[in-house]
This record gives sequence, structure tokens and C-alpha cells, in this order.
Amino acid sequence: MANKKVVVLPGDDAAPEAMSATMDALRALKLPIDFVEFPPGEKWVRGETDAAARKAIDASDTTLFGSTSGKTTAITYLRWGKQTFANVRPVRYSKGFHSPLARPEGIDFVIVRENLEDLYLGLEGPLAALAPLKLMSKILRAPLDTSERGIYAIKVITERATRRVAEFACQLAIKRKRAGGKGKLTCTSKYNMLRESDGLFRRIVEETAGKYPELKYEQFIVDDFARRLVQSPHHLDVVVAPNLYGDILSDAAAGIIGGLGLAPSGCYGADYAYFESVHGTAPDIMGMGIINPSATMLSAALMLDYLGFSADASRLDAAVRNVYADGRVLTPDQGGTAKTSEFTRAVIANL
Repeated sequence: MANKKVVVLPGDDAAPEAMSATMDALRALKLPIDFVEFPPGEKWVRGETDAAARKAIDASDTTLFGSTSGKTTAITYLRWGKQTFANVRPVRYSKGFHSPLARPEGIDFVIVRENLEDLYLGLEGPLAALAPLKLMSKILRAPLDTSERGIYAIKVITERATRRVAEFACQLAIKRKRAGGKGKLTCTSKYNMLRESDGLFRRIVEETAGKYPELKYEQFIVDDFARRLVQSPHHLDVVVAPNLYGDILSDAAAGIIGGLGLAPSGCYGADYAYFESVHGTAPDIMGMGIINPSATMLSAALMLDYLGFSADASRLDAAVRNVYADGRVLTPDQGGTAKTSEFTRAVIANL
């Protein structure tokens, strides 16, 4: 069989240091993968590098992506160009994670975030531009005052996008149930106030879940869910949410197990997926050699599973978690003093 092709986009600021560490671990596995590596975002040539990256992405099986502050412009193509509509963000505590909770043991759930619409379409502009529409506020039961200086933003929730991410979340819940999981789907949005948009999301998720009698289903208004996320995270299994809420809540979820340095993700479409850490580019520690590569490594484990290397995915995931269980070689964000390179050597030793 031909080798798998993986595009590697290291990202910006300190992210390439986490990617370099992850590549060392991936190469130690000695898998039949050809890596097509691009430079950090700071070295991208606008237009030229972006075009080359798009071409490489189209010819690849998947992409491993480092965090970007906007310099690595291919992120837009990976999301909207490849229609990777389901952003899967696992939240799983392991022994040694620097959690602020007294009893984090057993936390193991996944947030599935709709990845392509909602407020993230960037439909914004001057409030005065809405004047010709003569919009009425359903809450105030009065016309929208467009005489004020201000900005509008449009939130878009479509039936098609909601239905496909709801179906994806249901299938994931079933897969987890077969592996011993809870077999539960939780939907959250602000459907009590945004009755048209978030109400549509809730209704379609509820309808979709109804086709799977083997799953338990529940739904919570997003502010109530935020409380439950902190107070009773052990009760969660698969959570599905619109784009904005999923983005915010998954960062909060990372906080309950020990921080963004431990939070991986994968963005899945019908025929393509890419993988990236949830955290940002950490410009404040760029060049210091202390960034935690765990999130990128765990994202790489998700990638290996997607490529069909399930046993090797488990090896990499377990190696990272074993370093935490041992507790001797941890980066500063996890209460240790280890450099990124020291942590990486410990992971490779555990492979």
C-alpha cells in the first residue's frame, strides 16, 4: 500500500516548537507516512506559500496544523474549503494533569462544535447599513434603532449544517457507547432567548437524536450548561453546540482538567479532516523552549486513528499520559520545570 500523505503546517509564534516536538514523536513510531512540511507562518509568502499549501492539502490524506494568529492563512481553506464541519474536542482527565478540581478522576467527554457558520462567518458592518431593512426586535417589539453609531453581526444557523453536525455527534456517541461509554447526547444553545436561531439548532438536534433510541438525550440552555460543565462534568458524554458556544465552552472544559496545553481537537468533514491543538500561539513564551506539546501530540494521536493507525494512535496517547502519571518530567504550565525537549524525550521513551 502507498504511504499516507500528511501536510504539516507548524503555525505561528511558539506553536512550531510544539509541532517540532510532535514530529519527533511521530517519526519515532516509524509509520508509512510521508510528511509534507511547510515553514512557520512568519516565513509564509502571501499568495505563493498559501497556494502551495492548498495544492498540498488537496493531494494529502490529512493535515496536522499548529495554532495560528493569522499568519498561516491556509486555516480558512482547511475549514471552509474542505468543509470540515464538525470540530471534535475531547476532554479527558488523566492522572498527573494539573486540574483545579478536587476530584477530576473519570472526566471523559467530547464537545462537538459546529465549525462553519454561526457568528464565525464574519458578517459584520456599520449599524446604519441595516436601516433600509426596517427590522423589528421581537424582544422589544419595537423597530431597531439604527441611528446610533455601532456595529451589527449576523448569526447564521441553517438546517443543513445543524443536521449534519447532529448526525455526526449521534454517531460518535454510539461509537463511544460500544467502547463502554455512557451513550448520551447533550445539546446546548441559548434557545430560550434566541428562539428562532438557537431554537432551530435545538429542534433539529432533538429530532436527529430521536432516530437513535439507544442513546440518552438531554438539552440545557447554554448558561445552565456552563454551570453543569464545572459542577458535574462526570455526567457528560457527547455534547453538541453551535460554533460560538462550542468554542468558548471547550476552552472552559480544558480548564477543568488542567488547561489548554492538554486539549486536542480534530475537524472532520465528509471526506477530509485536519487536526490541531485547541490552544493559541503563545507568543509570550516563543523561543523559551517551554511550550507544552501535549495538545499537539494528542491531536496527532487523533490523526493517526483517522488514518487507520489505531494501535499506534493508542501508543502515542498512552505515552503522553504515562509521562503525566509518572509526574517527573512536566512543563511549567503543569507545575513542572521541564523543557519541551525533555518532555518530548520522556514521551518517546514511553512509546
